[in-house]
Amino acid sequence: MIKNYLKIAWRNLWKSKGYSAINIIGLSIGMAAVLIIGIWVQNQLQFDNFYSNKDRLYKLWNKYQNDEGKISLMDVTSGRAAPALLEDYPEVERAARMYFSTNRLLSFDDKKIKSKGNEVDPSFLQLFDFKLRRGNNHQALAETKNIILTESLAKSIFGNIDPLDKTITLDNKEPYKVSAVMQDLPSNTNFDFNYLIPLADASKYSPNWNTITFSTYVQLKSGTNIEAFNNKLINIIEKKSNKELKGSLFLYPMSKMHLYSRFEQGIPVGGKIDQVKLVAGIGLLILLIACINFINLSTARSQKRAKEVAVRKVVGARRLNLIVQFLTESVLLAFISGLSAIVLTKLTLPLFNKILDRPLTFSFSDTTIWLSLIGFILITGLLAGLYPAFVLSAFKPIKSLKIFARSKKFSLSFRELLVVFQFSIAVILIIATIVVRRQIEYAGQRDIGYNTAQLLEIGMEGDLGKNYEAIRSELINNGVATAVTRIGLSITGSSGNSWGGFSWAGATPEQEKKMGFDLGRAESDFVKTLGLKLIAGRDIDYARLAADSTAALLNEAAVKEMKLENPIGSYLKWGDRNYTIVGVINDYISGSPYNPVKPMLIYANKTALFNLVIRTNPNASMSDQLKKIEQIIKKFNPAYPFEYQFVDQKFATKFKDQQQTAQLAFIFSGLAIFISCLGLFGLASYIAELRTKEIGIRKVLGASVSGITAMLSKDFVKLVIISILIASPIAWWAMNKWLQDFSYRIEIQWWIFALAGLAVAFVTVSSQAIRAANHNPVNTLRDE
Repeated sequence: MIKNYLKIAWRNLWKSKGYSAINIIGLSIGMAAVLIIGIWVQNQLQFDNFYSNKDRLYKLWNKYQNDEGKISLMDVTSGRAAPALLEDYPEVERAARMYFSTNRLLSFDDKKIKSKGNEVDPSFLQLFDFKLRRGNNHQALAETKNIILTESLAKSIFGNIDPLDKTITLDNKEPYKVSAVMQDLPSNTNFDFNYLIPLADASKYSPNWNTITFSTYVQLKSGTNIEAFNNKLINIIEKKSNKELKGSLFLYPMSKMHLYSRFEQGIPVGGKIDQVKLVAGIGLLILLIACINFINLSTARSQKRAKEVAVRKVVGARRLNLIVQFLTESVLLAFISGLSAIVLTKLTLPLFNKILDRPLTFSFSDTTIWLSLIGFILITGLLAGLYPAFVLSAFKPIKSLKIFARSKKFSLSFRELLVVFQFSIAVILIIATIVVRRQIEYAGQRDIGYNTAQLLEIGMEGDLGKNYEAIRSELINNGVATAVTRIGLSITGSSGNSWGGFSWAGATPEQEKKMGFDLGRAESDFVKTLGLKLIAGRDIDYARLAADSTAALLNEAAVKEMKLENPIGSYLKWGDRNYTIVGVINDYISGSPYNPVKPMLIYANKTALFNLVIRTNPNASMSDQLKKIEQIIKKFNPAYPFEYQFVDQKFATKFKDQQQTAQLAFIFSGLAIFISCLGLFGLASYIAELRTKEIGIRKVLGASVSGITAMLSKDFVKLVIISILIASPIAWWAMNKWLQDFSYRIEIQWWIFALAGLAVAFVTVSSQAIRAANHNPVNTLRDE
């Protein structure tokens, strides 16, 4: 019987090649979308969730509460925190600090490679069981001059030579012995490094409790109650800083860091998981739309198959046989679509990897994937074929051998409902695409506060520091640069931040306790090089004025928060250091372009300056200037390759996540609209089938194409209007919720809904109605 069912199913599919092709295309696209989304969702759910001790791994967070009760959180801490936890809390089994990633030069013989790495405590390898291809994770970081390389970095440096115990020179001066080779980091981790070295001196990066520069990870002992332990950490900063600082620490599970990292008043309220749920939901909706197409096309052909059903029943076929027959057809079609979907997935996965900037893989050798695929195809086939099978098998032979009678009214209403659902989803996705795109453009048009054009950043490596003054002079004297300075870290990201421990004339104790700054370190010509606006005072002039060793700049937000009426010449004390405010600069964006600018303190410094910033000559060719800059840099720093970054391009990366969302929304919206139009084709075919002779007679009697189009459009317009009315409030709610994550955001305008509705109306009404109206009356008036 099964063989017979398959034969008949294949014949029916082959007989109706057009309808079968439309069904296969729709289902293939829907299934491919679900497969790609499923691969991505699986990747996201496993983020930092694959360690053997994942249930006991936590990241240490800072929590601050101001006098108004507002809670601020940061996932970086003081270097003092980890030793304090190990010393005072027996529940802590291990703790490890990680200093931020830096690009450094690694040399072996004539091979020189710059790569990103971290300084970590030796216990880091016991907390996170990354696989070592060579070496022992208990000994790999035991010596201060040991280094661990990832496989890909080891291959790049040593080729096929065994790297173990070989000596690498770091930054052209410090020898490190390769103690282990680590498997390359998986794509589903937030760690990003190619080498690890021991953290030799944490105090130089974090000398006190109010300097927070480390990521701190903790492993608790089995059976520890996390809520009770976090209660013990309340006010720990106040205790350890002799009541100079306020704030508490708390542990947050590593397994939740990626998906649940958005907090409101110290309580996790979501994060990446919202995007995961949204994308997963969109994938299922696209598949559902494709299944609805199958239902529409199958029931649209029901009048033609009604006689087949009647004849089968007359010769003795039972309803169960008919149900099995129709389900076999749908499963066979789903199977063909599934194979096509696998091919589509393999072909399009590189495109999605490029958009997501993450290497997602689809392996044919994984039996779990094949079992999931088979189950997925069966469920899709049954879901798509269930309604048509039960409807078609329920036809009465007497009615089926006549004209459709009353059944068509119910069937049409049900199909209308399905099409309304399809286009509601399409309208929602169109609105989402427009809102996401406008939010990105809105933030991109925001005044950054400085001129990013003509600005270059170069890492202060090797001999650049000791030759800085000579380099600066040559760059300016040769007309390559109009201004040069050195800063702590990148212009597009602050050097750190600090809360409490500040005091100034006229400050209340409450102000001093809650005052926090984004911190920046700079040398002379900081304002001039960046192109900032001086609101008051002058620039830092460390090179020419010895007294400027204690000079500092405040931004407008800081002056406002500190309530300073005459900031120039006033003093700001931070711990045991005193700074003189020499200038007030405009607020400029160094963090997220979607958030308000925070109070900022830029203080003079000649150490820990990691970036050289050059404002190039706008009147000269950039390619010529880059050649001259390279010559000058290589002259004073020959051991290092010449590498640079354009600040405007680096700033553009801040929009990366939202641009990914916009691209995905655009792709999925396009797929939903395309598949929905296939569904509309099914409904249009059904209407044309029912009214074929009516249209022919009207045209013979003189009706115009526009008149018939208007008549047929009424049905489509009704469906479109209902779709817009249903979709608009849902889209407004969903996009409003998405926009809540941005302090600097757009307002959703009414015209967005109108535009989405018009787009759907144009695609659906005009094309399908004109198609139906253009039937040749000679063909339509012919008898069966």
